[in-house]
Amino acid sequence: MKKLALLALLIVHSVLLSGCLPAIQSISSVSSIISVNNDRRSAGVILDDKTTYLQLAAWTAEDPKLDDAHLNFLIYNKAVLITGEAPNKELRTYISKQAKRQSPAIKQVFNEVSVKSNSSLLKRAKDSAITLQVEAMFQNQEVFHPTHVRVMTEAQTVYLMGSVTKREADKAVKIATKAKGIKQVVRLFDYLKTRPAVEIKRDKLQVTESIKKEKLKQKKADLEAEKAKIQEKINQLTGTTGTSF
Repeated sequence: MKKLALLALLIVHSVLLSGCLPAIQSISSVSSIISVNNDRRSAGVILDDKTTYLQLAAWTAEDPKLDDAHLNFLIYNKAVLITGEAPNKELRTYISKQAKRQSPAIKQVFNEVSVKSNSSLLKRAKDSAITLQVEAMFQNQEVFHPTHVRVMTEAQTVYLMGSVTKREADKAVKIATKAKGIKQVVRLFDYLKTRPAVEIKRDKLQVTESIKKEKLKQKKADLEAEKAKIQEKINQLTGTTGTSF
């Protein structure tokens, strides 16, 4: 079963790496569909993160010591979050050490694996529902772009990763805590002192363009109103009705 799951995963990711589809970090996740234009990582780091995910997935399928474990991965900016369950502390420690050896690109590993029996499919489905709920809530705010914060839920604990300012991080946490069914929110952010200059410039250009469009719209409306007044005068002078221009 693990081999079949890995095969499906590799097929999906091979398509993603070819550029035919948007990049996907987690198939069940909304915000994992990445807009490259809004991603704060470089193209090289994005590729490294995707490749690392594939390497970790291959490792979990091939390593017999992990047959009794259930692992999930979320990777951002060369940092790896591992959640799930392991039957004993020794295996949990083994997972931390071996995970980092799977790719030279990995800079940091957050091991959030619990020592207990594997979760049920129902509990995993509920976790996925929480992730979707949080990601949907991220769409309805203007403090940060939804693609700047990645979400994973394990045992009703929501983990947040991304490169964000403190204001953006606080907003993301505040939103996530409102999701139904969660127990806690864990921050695993890379903090930025300020928003990237390119984003600020882009936002200013968008505002400028929006103002221009609004002015043009108003000018058009004013011209139409003036045109209607002129036509009304013509109608009064000629005793006709309707429009002639």
